[in-house]
Amino acid sequence: MASTRAAEVAELLWELKRADKVATFSVIARRAGFSAGATGRAMNTCLKTVRRDWPHLQWWRAISDDSTVEQGSEQAERLGELGIEFDEATSEDGQVKLTLQQDLLMTWDQAGGETETS
Repeated sequence: MASTRAAEVAELLWELKRADKVATFSVIARRAGFSAGATGRAMNTCLKTVRRDWPHLQWWRAISDDSTVEQGSEQAERLGELGIEFDEATSEDGQVKLTLQQDLLMTWDQAGGETETS
């Protein structure tokens, strides 16, 4: 059975898909009512559950707070298809930095509506 956190994250991933946007771990976790955790640990745990229990959801729309992904990963490929670009430099640990267009980033205001970052 999926955790309540994972179920909340799943709902938010569905919202991201409908809006055709991405969001950072902290923004998603805060909206779902918890902390993303040190280096996104809590979000990574939720995303593993989402991928297992709701494989049709676009889990890759949740990005780390430092806007990095593993070079050549499925997430990098999917984000590239969405039109997100990457910095050319790759870190020693194989991470590549995303060049995020502000119009693709989703936030949620306090009243529960959709807003874009500025």
